[in-house]
Amino acid sequence: MDKDNIFAAKRERVSAFEFNEAVASVFSDMLERSVPNYVESISRQAQLAVDFYRENTRIYDLGCSHGNLGILMGKAFGKQNFSMVGVDSSRPMIDKYEQRLQSESFRERVSLVCDRAENVAMSNASVVVVNLTLQFLDTDLRDALVADIHKALVPGGILLLTEKVESVHDTVSALQIDYYKRFKRENGYSELEISQKREALEDVLVPETLEAHQDRLKRAGFETMDVWLKWFNFASMIAVK
Repeated sequence: MDKDNIFAAKRERVSAFEFNEAVASVFSDMLERSVPNYVESISRQAQLAVDFYRENTRIYDLGCSHGNLGILMGKAFGKQNFSMVGVDSSRPMIDKYEQRLQSESFRERVSLVCDRAENVAMSNASVVVVNLTLQFLDTDLRDALVADIHKALVPGGILLLTEKVESVHDTVSALQIDYYKRFKRENGYSELEISQKREALEDVLVPETLEAHQDRLKRAGFETMDVWLKWFNFASMIAVK
């Protein structure tokens, strides 16, 4: 696994964050060092996918990046048949995912699409996963995407949603930011790296409150939902149609 040192050198100007080739090449390291409980989260999601998948339906992984979750899902299914569509707007991420699939026995069961999540026509889904993806969409597109997901799900199907969140309370929000910086320092990131990446993500990653996500799920038609994993300013939710 290549180490993430993208923001290690001082930059005169910090450009907006992009999911380019440089990021794709170190993305696994970046995720594990930047997203609390990342491995636990995708491991449980793979198991949930197996439990909720229904024969002759589809799994959609919106914002699939370079396939960490998809590879885990494929292995979790074993010899059981399944059909999955991975969607990501970054060509370098899709290219890396395709390369990784070549050595997997389940590669024929996974279709990859390079496009924005909101452009994909979904149907007959029993599992839809949106991991740290909604936060990169314009806020006026988020309601429509979640509503489309609800329409695409079969009865009993699930949406697994993980997002970086913010608190409605200033004191709690400051605490969350402090502990997230602490988490990154403990994982070897310098103050310069933390600062420059935060600047690069400004206005690119726009978090919302947990309450805003729950309200959106309700508006889309989900009546059964819960938070199954929470760490300060990161939350993983499950919503059942």
